[in-house]
Amino acid sequence: MMPSCSGLLSSSIGRKTLVAITGLMLCGFLVGHLAGNFLLLVGPDAFNLYGHKLMSLGFGLYIIEAVLALVFLVHLCLAFKLTMENKAARGKEKYYSKKRTGRGSTFMSESMPYTGIVLLAFLISHLVQFKFGPHYTTTVDGVEMRDLYKLVLEYFQSPIGVAWYVFSMICAAIHTSHGFSSSFQSLGLNHSKYFKNVKLIGILYAVFVGGGFTFLAVWANLKGV
Repeated sequence: MMPSCSGLLSSSIGRKTLVAITGLMLCGFLVGHLAGNFLLLVGPDAFNLYGHKLMSLGFGLYIIEAVLALVFLVHLCLAFKLTMENKAARGKEKYYSKKRTGRGSTFMSESMPYTGIVLLAFLISHLVQFKFGPHYTTTVDGVEMRDLYKLVLEYFQSPIGVAWYVFSMICAAIHTSHGFSSSFQSLGLNHSKYFKNVKLIGILYAVFVGGGFTFLAVWANLKGV
């Protein structure tokens, strides 16, 4: 029998499970978002048509955005709660020695709360700049639509904008590299025969996503308006 949502929320293991599931869902979203953004390289018409088709979903788009917002909030709130619980459990005690099992504390695991805060700030600024930013229009195949291509290139002409974006993507790479593999561990899929491969996949995923978004930001800056 599947555990209820309240059952999952009432235990530390359940909360870790939900953090893992929502984290992997967000990882999947990032891949899809990056794939769409790569249309910038194809040209303004391709990218603007992609954005126009998404906005043409109408109420369906609001549902998708609401689900994503819910997934993000669940992930954020439960991750914060687990972090506070871990700190409370440890109190002021310090580890006398570090385990060398390969699953002890690492820079990536210890930095998860901080990279998470950066990503939250980035998400807010990203929505303000792109979803609610300046509204330019263009016409593609006789259809008037929002010129997102111009908006993106215009934003990345700012060195500060590029620096903030790149810094955020580095944090995203660090966060997802550890989060990807630890999600499998939380879900009980960390068999010793495969766990090293999962860690490698997590690193490759982080490099692909973080590097892909960073590349597009630098490309847009060099491309100019």
